[in-house]
Amino acid sequence: MTLCFSKLGCSKGGRRLFKDVDCTLDEGAWLYVAGANGVGKTSLLRMVCGLAPIESGDILWKNESIKGRNETFKRDLRFLGHLNALQDSMTVAENLDFTCAISGTAHSLASRKEVLGRFGLKGRENQLARYLSQGQKRRVALSRLALSPAKLWVLDEPYVAMDESGVRMLADLIADHLRHGGMAVVTSHQTVPVANIAPQVLELGT
Repeated sequence: MTLCFSKLGCSKGGRRLFKDVDCTLDEGAWLYVAGANGVGKTSLLRMVCGLAPIESGDILWKNESIKGRNETFKRDLRFLGHLNALQDSMTVAENLDFTCAISGTAHSLASRKEVLGRFGLKGRENQLARYLSQGQKRRVALSRLALSPAKLWVLDEPYVAMDESGVRMLADLIADHLRHGGMAVVTSHQTVPVANIAPQVLELGT
């Protein structure tokens, strides 16, 4: 199982952000997409997720182009962007159940309880999302990762609005995901170690 960028290129507003990007990521590994602001880190992640068209080159998943394979590919993918994408009118439990339902997966009450406890949200299952702090909302969003069977995690600034303990929890979660054969593509202004698993680094704008 591999993720491959082949001669990948992107422009924005008539300006070339990057071109001829080649990279291969294997299972159990994570890619740190680095570079200054405005070089196209988020644009690259959006292309990986099918949220933006591939301008030039290609992205291969399991040795096949992701073009035209959105539904199949998305079952293997979980994306977390700057926004938490929670429904404020739903409880914490309902938000988790809703995410699983639309992705065609399911989780047990026991696993949900374990994950919420792991992220410091024990006892908040029935609390409406609108009454959570920004840090707590971020932890709910991250709880969805732990409950997801997706092999490929794409994380755009995942440490936003998290305190030190939350950052460490997420780093441990990513490490556990990798140890079980998962993969991750991450961009972040914070350089956070993921256990002793060194990242593969893709530096844009060089």
